[in-house]
Amino acid sequence: MANHKSALKRIRSNEAKRVLNRYQHKTTRSAIKKLRELTDKKEAEAMFPSVVSMLDKLAKKNIIHANKAANIKSGLAKHIAAL
Repeated sequence: MANHKSALKRIRSNEAKRVLNRYQHKTTRSAIKKLRELTDKKEAEAMFPSVVSMLDKLAKKNIIHANKAANIKSGLAKHIAAL
């Protein structure tokens, strides 16, 4: 167990950040899955910018690696172009 007040606060803040990061990551994964399931090109193109924005935010906060975000965006762009 932590011995200092600051360590106790750090434990609390880390847990709060972990929960928020998990929520944002899961929400983004769900949005990616939903975009991949779309068959209408217009809908997919409309949804694409919001998914890209979510990925960029995750990469910016180091929840996912920047290269992983780039690879996912590239794959989604190819998917939409193939529709």
